[in-house]
This record gives sequence, C-alpha cells and structure tokens, in this order.
Amino acid sequence: MANQVEKFGLRPYRKLDGTPLVGAQNRYIVKPAYGTAIFQGDLVIPTSTGFIQRHTAGNAAPVVGVFNGCFYNDPTTQKPTFSNHYPGGITPTQGEITAFVVDDPDAVFLMDADASFARADLYANYSVTNATGVTQTGISQVQLDVGATGTAATFAVQAIDVSQDPDNNTLGAVNANILVRINNHFYRSGTGI
Repeated sequence: MANQVEKFGLRPYRKLDGTPLVGAQNRYIVKPAYGTAIFQGDLVIPTSTGFIQRHTAGNAAPVVGVFNGCFYNDPTTQKPTFSNHYPGGITPTQGEITAFVVDDPDAVFLMDADASFARADLYANYSVTNATGVTQTGISQVQLDVGATGTAATFAVQAIDVSQDPDNNTLGAVNANILVRINNHFYRSGTGI
C-alpha cells in the first residue's frame, strides 16, 4: 500500500528507552522582531545572544530541540496569544516571546521521509528539508532529507526505526514515516556557544 502524504515536521513520539515522553518541554525565548517564522515541529538552535532561532537545512549548529508553540502579547490586537507557530517579525507590546521546546536529548520523533526510504537507510544520519510551514495550522512542513545523509556527527537527525503505522510504513516508497532522534543535540555536544 502507498504511504499517505502528510508533512508535519518532527512530532514527539517516545523516549529512546521506549518509555512515554509525557509531553515534557521547556521554556526558551525568541528574540523580539526575529524575522523567520518557526512552526510546530521545526528544529531550533540556541544563539550566542541567549535566544533560539529556526534550524535551517544543512546547518551544522547543534540543535536544542523541537519547537512546540509559543506565547506572546500580540502588538496588533494587544491580546495574550498562544500559537502553534511564531509568525516572524513580532515585537510584543510587553514581555517576551516564550517558546515551548521539546529538548530532551533522549526524545524520539516521528518524521516523514521526502524520498524513497529503504531498510538499509536506517541508522544513518540525515539533514532535514528547509520547507516553510503552513500558517493556517501552524504545523511544520520539514521532512527527513533522504538525499542528505552520511556518518558525520553534524547531521541534524539519525533514523532509528520505521513507523508501525500501516498507512505510512511501506519501505522503498516515498513518504514513509521514520522514527528519528536528534543526532547533533546541543545538550550532548558539550561545546556551548
């Protein structure tokens, strides 16, 4: 059966040891007026100025986690706003842009492959695509970039298993859902900024 086409970035799935992830996430801050949108399911990296920003394809910087929404005081409506995504260019009327990030180094995520994925592709390291998310849903559109692979520690994610979902686990076909862990994790690299 063909895999279903559904792009959703990185979706929290479980911990590396098989236990539930139970929705653990931590607070980070997006720099006011940061111009790039960040969608739920996008990878984020820390900056030397104390903020986070969206990870882009091919970026070798260590990843701190997966963006899971944000809170800010909207400068247009003057209302407190919870959102699946940060739309970019926001300067809150007061306070900060609080981002919620799944940052557990042992977290496992579900991710859609952008090309045919075979059993032999497991355990390799990969980059992610650089697709922009959907503003209506706030959901990321990044996928596992099957063509950008290797053994380098600087690749963003590592494929560790194939989904058990019968609608999305056909190997050798496009859009198989793959379980990944963050390979180049900021809290594992120990390098700091």
